[in-house]
Amino acid sequence: MGFLFVRGSLLDMKMTDHRDLESSVPATFSERTFSKLESQFKASREKAFTAMPGSDWDPLNLTPGRPPSKTDVVIVGGGVVGWSIAYWLKRKERIRDGVRVLVVEKDPTYSQASTVLSAGGIRQQFSLPENIHLSLASAEFMRNINDHLSVLNEDPVDLQFNHSGYLFLASEKGAEIMEENYRTQRYAGAKVTLVSPTQLKEKFPWLNTDGVALASYGLENEGWFDPWTLLNAFRRKAISMGVCQCIGEVRMPNSLEHQLVECSIVVNAAGANSGKVAELVGIGSGPHHTISAVPVPVEPRKRYIYVLHCPDGPGLDTPFLIDYSGFYLRREGLGGNYIAGMSPEEDEEPETSNLEVDHPFFQEKIWPLLANRVPAFENLKVTSAWAGYYDYNTFDQNGILGLHPLVNNMYFATGFSGHGLQQSPATGLALAELILDGEFKTLNLNALSFNRIFSKQPTLERNIV
Repeated sequence: MGFLFVRGSLLDMKMTDHRDLESSVPATFSERTFSKLESQFKASREKAFTAMPGSDWDPLNLTPGRPPSKTDVVIVGGGVVGWSIAYWLKRKERIRDGVRVLVVEKDPTYSQASTVLSAGGIRQQFSLPENIHLSLASAEFMRNINDHLSVLNEDPVDLQFNHSGYLFLASEKGAEIMEENYRTQRYAGAKVTLVSPTQLKEKFPWLNTDGVALASYGLENEGWFDPWTLLNAFRRKAISMGVCQCIGEVRMPNSLEHQLVECSIVVNAAGANSGKVAELVGIGSGPHHTISAVPVPVEPRKRYIYVLHCPDGPGLDTPFLIDYSGFYLRREGLGGNYIAGMSPEEDEEPETSNLEVDHPFFQEKIWPLLANRVPAFENLKVTSAWAGYYDYNTFDQNGILGLHPLVNNMYFATGFSGHGLQQSPATGLALAELILDGEFKTLNLNALSFNRIFSKQPTLERNIV
């Protein structure tokens, strides 16, 4: 496994040769490794004769999986947010290779990546204008994805976008808040409508509407898509534009097996691990009662997704259902398959040292609520399940976007608390604008900066699933 150490504008990196990943044996600077590299350096020396004098061309650039010795921007985290930022940085550069970008990802298999382990939903039914605008802009990007992410001689991108909408249900207690959110959403341009219990039963007769006082239904730009396809499309396009990638983990180097990388800017897009990455540069370790003691309030929160089979369940018109009790449900393909999940209570948060699934959580917490709302689910079979991490912002459950006030070359794009995937296209553009233009241009996202954290003024999002 590779390791990355951030110190000011220098990065010490312990690297893994990507050719060794198949056998899961870390590369070391042993005789075996030097033997492998000898032929590569021979070819490098031959090419060096044709290199322009004074250039910063580095033979290690030719070694797949290894970083360049110099770059402009290092993005820590190769999830969908990190690759979106990389794409937009290259898209906005004025000349070819005008912005050199390196993306560092610790998990080349993406087996624990939040992006690919998510439910893949996209909605505009938020309470904050910033979140609504981020999702609207991202939906527009996805609708025209091949205008942005197509690659010559490669197949077109097919996100398998299902436009079935989101359906939020509110009890009498939550109806007033739903109405307030609806007005905010409509003002921001989202196509949503309020539905009475009677109308709800007419449109979705498979629903039990007992206890439902009001519902909110997304008419456009809401539904779900394939997360892996979006991630891979950003990655494929960014690499075709000249972005470098390597396998590495952000850590203090503990051996000689590292490589120095000089850069100007670091973007912390490490998701659930972004708080730990921030700690490596001293964020949060200053004297008490000073802003340098304020940590990045992002930590991993484990969430379970259960795959269900119910032959008599609702059909193709099934929306992404969010019940006021906390559970969610959506269709997964055809043939009576669905996925469901629910966030636990704060005092019941599971430990995060592994991604093991708690099966009794479904049986005891989710199933009774699900069967009450959709009676057909009284008979179902759990066919599989998985767990993934939210990059949970413990301060206000909202994204943190922008430059850290005390580390003047580290930008952040983290803390989305479950809606980072759906907002990734617009988030990448926003960060690229901030880095290259010095300000947000397309969307005003200043409310999501670090200032609210230092001033202890949370910008709370009511609609966190």
